[in-house]
Amino acid sequence: MTTDSATVLHPGLTGSVAIVVTEQHTAPHVGSGRVRVLATPVMVNLMEAAALQAVEGLLPAGHQSVGTHLDITHVAATPVGMQVKVHAELTGVDKRTLTFRVYADDEKERIGEGVHERIIINLERFDVRMREKAGSIGKR
Repeated sequence: MTTDSATVLHPGLTGSVAIVVTEQHTAPHVGSGRVRVLATPVMVNLMEAAALQAVEGLLPAGHQSVGTHLDITHVAATPVGMQVKVHAELTGVDKRTLTFRVYADDEKERIGEGVHERIIINLERFDVRMREKAGSIGKR
């Protein structure tokens, strides 16, 4: 990562995504419960997507970010048919580590919030490591 790209990534950058909850977003559909409401794993996915949306276009060529830590609460249920908006704000940049404040609201209330960390990776080096790791499958 170059110094120029590090200065482009700064606290205050924001991203957001929104969905209308459908059956495919519910806990029974994704296997995380039996109640027909927005599944926590779907909310988590939206939080990661909002964080990506905040910084993805600002990363240098050949680099991406991957999630490394998520500490969230999911405190209110959202029924099918209701819209959910998820927001991420970049709150810290420490070398390759990006820290985000994330939160989700439905049409009535805050449904979840927390902290999400992503690390910036060099795709070429990452792909080499993944090929080496895949080559070691069954060689224990």
